[in-house]
Amino acid sequence: MAHKKETWKEELYGDAVREKILEFAEAGWESIPEGEREKWFSRFKFWGIFHQRSGQEGYFMMRLTNANGRLKPGQLRAIGEVAREYARGPTSNPEFGDGWIDFTTRQSIQLHWIKLEDVPEIWEQLESVGVTTRSSGGDTMRNISGSPVAGKDKNEVVETLPLLERFQEEIRGDNALRNMPRKFNISISGTPEGGAQDSINDIGLEPARKEIADEEITGFNVRVGGGLGGREPRVARPLDVFVTPENAYEVVRGFVELYHDHGDRQVRSKNRSRFFVDEHGTEWIRDLLETEYVDFELRTAGEDIRDGYTYNAGRPSKDGKIDYTGVHEQMDGDRYVGLSVAVGRLPAEEAIELADLAEEYGSGELRLTRRQNPIIVDVDADRVEDLLTEPLLAKHRPKPNPFVRGAMACTGTEFCSLALVETKARMATMLRWLRDNVELPADVDQLKLHFSGCTADCGHANTADIGLLGMRARKDGEMVEAVDIGVGGGLGEDPAFVDYVRQRVPADEAPGAIRALVEAFAERRTEGQTFRQWADATDSEALAAYCEPAETSYEDPCLTDGKQSWYPFAGEEPDAAGQEAASSDD
Repeated sequence: MAHKKETWKEELYGDAVREKILEFAEAGWESIPEGEREKWFSRFKFWGIFHQRSGQEGYFMMRLTNANGRLKPGQLRAIGEVAREYARGPTSNPEFGDGWIDFTTRQSIQLHWIKLEDVPEIWEQLESVGVTTRSSGGDTMRNISGSPVAGKDKNEVVETLPLLERFQEEIRGDNALRNMPRKFNISISGTPEGGAQDSINDIGLEPARKEIADEEITGFNVRVGGGLGGREPRVARPLDVFVTPENAYEVVRGFVELYHDHGDRQVRSKNRSRFFVDEHGTEWIRDLLETEYVDFELRTAGEDIRDGYTYNAGRPSKDGKIDYTGVHEQMDGDRYVGLSVAVGRLPAEEAIELADLAEEYGSGELRLTRRQNPIIVDVDADRVEDLLTEPLLAKHRPKPNPFVRGAMACTGTEFCSLALVETKARMATMLRWLRDNVELPADVDQLKLHFSGCTADCGHANTADIGLLGMRARKDGEMVEAVDIGVGGGLGEDPAFVDYVRQRVPADEAPGAIRALVEAFAERRTEGQTFRQWADATDSEALAAYCEPAETSYEDPCLTDGKQSWYPFAGEEPDAAGQEAASSDD
């Protein structure tokens, strides 16, 4: 028997949902029948409209979408203006205030505190500059990730922008493929550092070379079935297929259709493509793909270039780009400048200022990375120094300290109904404490610290040097927010997930555990060794012993909220009239 969500999708899904959203928006969110809200909220996700957590009735998160994090001139400005006007809730965040945007780990943007009644006007403003929310959530193809510097970086080995745009228009844009068994992620890397993180996607294309008819062709090897979450992460497995840029579209579309047709639609906990690959194996998938979904013979895999992958790989910076912060040369001689936005949250006014800087110093275009950071592209080499002196770059630095540089965090209990702990404000507070209380060796310029509020792992804790996964624990007889602490994850040539060495550490003791672990690393590492390399060379028992939880001078922002209040940063449950009054002031 199909899951109830499959019945809902069969009745109405995809592009047809938009008209219902507009109808409900005109009548007011309370016009959605209370007994049908689960169904409608599930459908709304296709159009990027997510109802926030319990207690925040009437407020929605809005997720935007684009291909490979590319924001064309004028788009970030429009997003910032929407955030300034509409992304404002009844209670301000004590760390970030009110009216901001969140950069995501899939190179897109999320807005919070959106009221359904404002969605039509927001869509009009965003779509006027080419920004859409379509297919950014639900059981569909999510934001396509790619190298954020595709078409720009001088080291690009194979062009990907035309493919990315075709994937966006002809695969994600095809309403016939709207109803997937579960969410589905596509990625393609064309630069040697691997910034699309293909090994954790449902299908990923990685640069490769193969001799065809006595000519060496640069194209892609294909991986399938990668993903994080549910304590069951998988590295995408090689499909033993090489595709040229000319036939890459057909192979990607073929696998999308194959999973669309054969993926499990009954047990949602086991119907991501990683479990599909577990069940059927790559040989069965390859044979079916070749016989029924493409009209040409598949070539075996070529010689990959994965030994050059350095992005979030735990390798030394001298080996290549570990992220995109800093100043880098483009293929046309201009420069791109990557900024570091702590935990990916940027106030609306600063987003608008960033758009201004992109127009003043570059072409106006910006790119977003999978590490929740923006990149200003097309900066004249002679103007880089002037850009670096701008006040915004003093806050969101191209050369941040290693803790800020390596930090990522998901949405957390602030808005997410799945999360068990607050993440963004906690991570921001923790980063300041680590900066002031933990000394790193002078040659250590990276420490990947990722925070996920639950096992869904939207913050990529499983791929971190040190991963934090939200849990609950008892401390002094009271239920408190806590984390499992994992060590030694990373992607690249040898992708691996963290080993969880400590479980259910109260959140206020986690910084002490991190400090002890980092101090052990600093004391015991060999010269030039990165944290991941040291963790790989150290046995789990020793890592667990080093990672000793302890109370410190760190003061946690919401240790005992435990997801009990309507908002982690509000002391009391608002009555209906109070919340309505607060909302009407926006």
